[in-house]
Amino acid sequence: MTIAEQTRGGGRRSARLLRGADTVGRFLLVIFLTYLGLLAVTFFIGRVIPIDPVLAVVGDRAPEHVIQRVREEMGLNKPLWEQFFIYCRKVLQGDFGTSVLTSNPVMQDIRRAFPATIELATLGTIMGAGLGVPLGVWAAVRRGGVADQLVRVMGLIGYSVPIFWLGLMGLLVFYARLGWVGGPGRIDVAYEYSLTPVTGFMLLDTAIAGEWEAFGNAFSHLILPASLLGYFSLAYISRMTRSFMLNELNQEYVIAARAKGLTETRIIWRHALRNAMVPLVTVIALSYAGLLEGSVLTETVFAWPGLGLYITNSLQNADMNAVLGGTIVVGSIFIGLNLLSDILYRLLDPRTKTR
Repeated sequence: MTIAEQTRGGGRRSARLLRGADTVGRFLLVIFLTYLGLLAVTFFIGRVIPIDPVLAVVGDRAPEHVIQRVREEMGLNKPLWEQFFIYCRKVLQGDFGTSVLTSNPVMQDIRRAFPATIELATLGTIMGAGLGVPLGVWAAVRRGGVADQLVRVMGLIGYSVPIFWLGLMGLLVFYARLGWVGGPGRIDVAYEYSLTPVTGFMLLDTAIAGEWEAFGNAFSHLILPASLLGYFSLAYISRMTRSFMLNELNQEYVIAARAKGLTETRIIWRHALRNAMVPLVTVIALSYAGLLEGSVLTETVFAWPGLGLYITNSLQNADMNAVLGGTIVVGSIFIGLNLLSDILYRLLDPRTKTR
């Protein structure tokens, strides 16, 4: 290899490193600005709502000197820009303040409630993606047929019918009348106080303890609300899968594959779906994020002690530290899942590596 060739090779490597560093830098800048915007929105929401955080702590009948002292201790007498700086510093340290409702640190309450929401949303997403993707593919392949119409109607119902109404009807039919599933809550009282929480995930804790009867009871409580969230997720994922598959089935490579004599099954599942999965990863990730933060009504109907119910109860009791802390956690999840979906998108689509 000549000196000129070595110089050109080194120049290309340097150019690739510079492009990679530029991409990473832009990516980190976007994440930083997004999170800073999230903190700014939650901070100013906490300042413009007609609820005095000092009165929420000391009560309406506290003497004026007590109110002023607590206001100074909370830093609310400082300029707004300084309050925002202190707020950002505390949030980055995981300090969301103390809950007025429970008198516990908000982060401690969130750690206790969030596993229940993760358990519910994860099973719902598995159901939604596991059924929604095959149904979307089936509808695209049978475009205009009976199967396509059934899937589209199923999706329309999932979008149109209020999820709290479905929850109430599900409890009435499957719990009150048929007795097939457990009722509200995560587990019956008979098992609740005999278990020592390890991870906060009820199914995992009962399995670790070897309490299989309690495991079955916890699963019977979980299956109905998770199925409702799964149906809501299925409606979205099946519709998007159908749209992506219709686009892929009209591509030239599909026509070429048919001309070469490949079977229809291989064309659909090995080629078209593989390409459709690239944007579908983002859809599934955002659907999961939506279930993590959007299961408020489901948790309320089923008395599910998750993050959604915690935020709802805090809002009803004017506990703004808890509300804003929960909002920041939900926003952080959205940012994290967007980051994960973008990384997976780049790994699944080789074309992005050349950009």
